[in-house]
Amino acid sequence: MPKLTDAQLDDALATLPGWEVQDGQISKTYEFGSYQAGVDFAVELAGEADTRDHHPDITITYKKVKVSLSTHSEGGITEKDTGLASFAEGL
Repeated sequence: MPKLTDAQLDDALATLPGWEVQDGQISKTYEFGSYQAGVDFAVELAGEADTRDHHPDITITYKKVKVSLSTHSEGGITEKDTGLASFAEGL
């Protein structure tokens, strides 16, 4: 799966509120009402990521969960990343 062009990435990010490019990845930090709610979100996202054979960086800090996505095998951001980001938005 090829890396997204800058235009494709801009189009994708326009549909993903709060997501931004940081250090060659797309990232967003979600804030939850409780630690458990954040953990539950991370577990559900991790399960879907594993099903897609795509493994994001997920960092849990109390009520915040940061998700960072890139496709390491392609050396950048692909539709795999924007697709999983879209799934996260639906959780």
